[in-house]
Amino acid sequence: MTEQLSRQDIKILGILQHDASKTSTEIADIVGMSQSPCWRRIHRVESEGFVQKRVAILNRQKLGMDVVAFTTINLTTAGRQNLLEFEAAVRNFDEVVECYTMTGTWDYMLKIIVRDIRSYENFVRDRLLLLPMIGEIHSHIAVTEIKNSTELPLHTQL
Repeated sequence: MTEQLSRQDIKILGILQHDASKTSTEIADIVGMSQSPCWRRIHRVESEGFVQKRVAILNRQKLGMDVVAFTTINLTTAGRQNLLEFEAAVRNFDEVVECYTMTGTWDYMLKIIVRDIRSYENFVRDRLLLLPMIGEIHSHIAVTEIKNSTELPLHTQL
């Protein structure tokens, strides 16, 4: 990755991931270059896929979404069809904000965000457990959020 990106590119990416609302002029001032070359660099890193998309990060607590659950799942069997069907179903659950295949004890880990514990229970009972390939499910409810960041550790690339 670092062979394709200069130090300035990485600095620009760091600024964008911290605050994507900054203009190319503001970013150019921060990295010490003129606006036009900075805009071209921003356009290049976006067109080459280093920036997937620009989004607004919402405050889940202000929106009344107080429960974050990390749910581990084992399937009944890990056959290809079960994997594909489970993954397709999970993509359609708005409550699931992240899903990972895992090494070790669990097949999958889901990060689920809902309004309250009753909403979580309803989601698990009425939607998740209706998937026939689920063999085992364990819930881990987050109590206190210590760190929650979408920023990648770009400083390690410099």
